[in-house]
Amino acid sequence: MGIRPEFAEHLEKNGFSMPPEWGPHAGCLVSWPCKEDTWCGYFGEAKKAYSDTVRAISQFEPVIVLSDPSTVKEAQERVGESAHILEVPLDDAWIRDNGPIFVTSQNEDTSIVHFGFNGWGGRFPPFDRDAKVPEVLSEMMGLRRYVAPMVLEGGAICVDGEGTLLTTESCLLNPNRNPGLSRKDIEDVLTSYLGVRKVLWLKQGIYKSMIDGHIDGVAAFVRPSTVVLASTDDEHDPNCEVMRTNKALLETMTDARGRSMEIVDFPMPRRRDVDGNRIAPCYTNFYVAKGGVVAPTFGDENDKVALDILRGLFPDYEVVGVRSEFIGVGGGEIHCITQQVPKAADCALGLILGQ
Repeated sequence: MGIRPEFAEHLEKNGFSMPPEWGPHAGCLVSWPCKEDTWCGYFGEAKKAYSDTVRAISQFEPVIVLSDPSTVKEAQERVGESAHILEVPLDDAWIRDNGPIFVTSQNEDTSIVHFGFNGWGGRFPPFDRDAKVPEVLSEMMGLRRYVAPMVLEGGAICVDGEGTLLTTESCLLNPNRNPGLSRKDIEDVLTSYLGVRKVLWLKQGIYKSMIDGHIDGVAAFVRPSTVVLASTDDEHDPNCEVMRTNKALLETMTDARGRSMEIVDFPMPRRRDVDGNRIAPCYTNFYVAKGGVVAPTFGDENDKVALDILRGLFPDYEVVGVRSEFIGVGGGEIHCITQQVPKAADCALGLILGQ
């Protein structure tokens, strides 16, 4: 199968690893919506939420908006001077899942890991242009690209920057992603290409998620050995049992350095459905920028609770809420539509920005 070819060994030998999301940033990538069918009749509302998110993040760091050629003019009009528009052929607007995963070395070199992308298990074709985005960006940024031998969406994993990766069985072990790979095979790829030493598996993401339950819908590292975990006491919500199971599992786990997990309960917004899909996955789907946290809100009574928890976890950051329920119609929230570029890629990002 070749899960540890020469270039994976090169990554390991040179100390490349995926930095944590709260590490220093050069900027943020966002893809502009171009596929109206994704939004179930709420295309305009979704685009407003995207532009609000871009403007919020741009308060803290540069934002590069990838736009399909068919939407460049609209993207420029909607985000104005708050972002740089980059023309890239796209199928959809979820850069976290189909975009590059940046890894950095001990001497601050930066490379791109390019995982396969199959439209969330083949559910949402076409996806061939989205699958090429990491290759396109590696050429534009002048960064070396490593092609990993498995399908993986970026929203399906999170790391602590100290060797630990958190994910869900419901997504990574789903046969619609990598039917020929065992759990051990998948762990070998993740350790080889992302520089992690230990993979922690929660059972499931959001109940009946259209993308099989990404980790960013239920949990996130906020610092080493500390995880915010979605929770609800609503016995009528099937997510109640899902989240209790995940918490029970996490309580038994230790990270790559042998530390027990500190678990911060994070409330979920009330259950709301559009066309059978929950449109407010949870508050764990936030983006950590340079000096700021941009978090989803839903006009829900738990909005303030969630933002206050984030302020306590990130005391030196400004926490900003952005109404995001209409992003959720498409299957994700703020974390799903963003991808951080590490500070070590400053010069590479400058090639895109013309600096």
